[in-house]
Amino acid sequence: MIDFDCYSVSYEQTGYFSKLVTDYLNNPSSLSEFYAHPLSLEGIKASITTRKSFNTPRALLVEVLQEQYKGLVISESVQQHISLLSNANTFTVTTAHQPNIFTGPLYFIYKILHAVKLAEQLSKDLPEYQFVPVYYMGSEDADLDELGQINVAGQQLVWQTKQTGAVGRMQVDKSFIQLIDAIEGQIGVLENGQSLIQLFRSCYTIGKSIQQATLELVNILFAEFGVIVLIPDSAKLKSAYDSVVKKELLESFSHHLVTETITALKENYKVQTAGRDINLFYLLDQSRSRIELENALYVVKELGLSFTKNEILIELENHPERFSANVILRGGFQETVLPNIAFIGGGGELAYWMELKKVFAAVGIPYPVLVLRNSFLIMKQAQFDKLMALGFNTTSLFKNAFDLLNELVKRESTANWNIADEISAIQALYKQLQDKAAQVDQSLDEHVKALEIKAGKKLAALEKKLLRSERNKFDASKRQIAAIKEDLFPNNSLQERVFNFSDLYARMGKQWLAMIYQASPALEKQFTIIVIK
Repeated sequence: MIDFDCYSVSYEQTGYFSKLVTDYLNNPSSLSEFYAHPLSLEGIKASITTRKSFNTPRALLVEVLQEQYKGLVISESVQQHISLLSNANTFTVTTAHQPNIFTGPLYFIYKILHAVKLAEQLSKDLPEYQFVPVYYMGSEDADLDELGQINVAGQQLVWQTKQTGAVGRMQVDKSFIQLIDAIEGQIGVLENGQSLIQLFRSCYTIGKSIQQATLELVNILFAEFGVIVLIPDSAKLKSAYDSVVKKELLESFSHHLVTETITALKENYKVQTAGRDINLFYLLDQSRSRIELENALYVVKELGLSFTKNEILIELENHPERFSANVILRGGFQETVLPNIAFIGGGGELAYWMELKKVFAAVGIPYPVLVLRNSFLIMKQAQFDKLMALGFNTTSLFKNAFDLLNELVKRESTANWNIADEISAIQALYKQLQDKAAQVDQSLDEHVKALEIKAGKKLAALEKKLLRSERNKFDASKRQIAAIKEDLFPNNSLQERVFNFSDLYARMGKQWLAMIYQASPALEKQFTIIVIK
């Protein structure tokens, strides 16, 4: 077992999260019109009450899951959780993410383990119910530029493929296998490197779809945690949502509702998504193209297709799998087919979910509790000790290197570079000059003020130069600070947004997953720093 310590800081203190997110965590009443239930156990109870009144297609969900898992070796806990979904007192805790190759950035792992921890905690707090963790795969996303690259131990690897359309429907090809070879070159010599490479090779085989390979990979990685993976790209599941798709085609109902919400949000926050007149795509194996309404025809320009109203409704009835919701309607589909009571997402996800409350209400779909996914910063004990030796604390980590060095110099310097007393004395002198000038000519008052401002700027510039000269005497500390920051915050970003899990797993194996699971909060609202001893 890995020996580690955990430290917590507020999300606001990190400086990496938007005002909307920090307000949601710290001052939720300011956003109450944009979500349905508070982020608390009471909010979960309210969400359950609302969910109970909705006719979730449980039998259909279990049937589809059994089909998707057919032929795979699944753990007893996964089998049990799938069976439990048939029961009216079982609910899901869901996180969603696209099928990034090899899971993509670290937070893919963090989101899923957060769902595990929250489901387990709720099962203890509310023993009259059962809660199961679900990873809902956004496999219809067509953004290969985002999903087709990973960073392993500092090396950026990109899948060079000519395939187009939904990434989940793309197939593993020779260029994909070359990525596995490249990963092996990075981590193959580490203690658990070869076992991970073999896992990749067993899941990602030539001709297999990315969504199927991702299902198999997540199933194996999280087998002991009982995580259910759902691929929503299914004609059967989409048939349960066809009434909403039909309403969108005929009424474009979601657009004006989202526009109203965005207008209200814009008063205090930056808005992330806006939607379109019709928030649906037409999905085929090689394309995912916008559906637009022009001159009473439903047009798919990219494919040169057009449908009358009757034709598009017949197409929906015969091929529900060809209709793909965009970000505005995707959440409604998720909450239709799952008995979900809590959704775990990143800051960006929570931001656009807050634009959707009226959309959910318009079609009578229950709106879940929104939970900000857990975030972690992983560091070594030696790095932590250096930080402490320099006189900093865990919150200091999130300041930039320049500010940290300034803080250190101001605290440790023995030189008399600070001229605050002199500045105060000069300000007092100008006050005397101002009074004297006013006695002679009142109009000179503004002139003296301008002289004071000009002198103040020059003195501030002098103090900066003095501080800069003093900083040069702290070269060793400067290098230490820079090294820590560069290692822990690649490209001035959070680790979890840049690195893939492969390097950490290759070093620590399944114990790394166990460590993240142990360190994961449930409903607590803190950013966690993990120090590996």
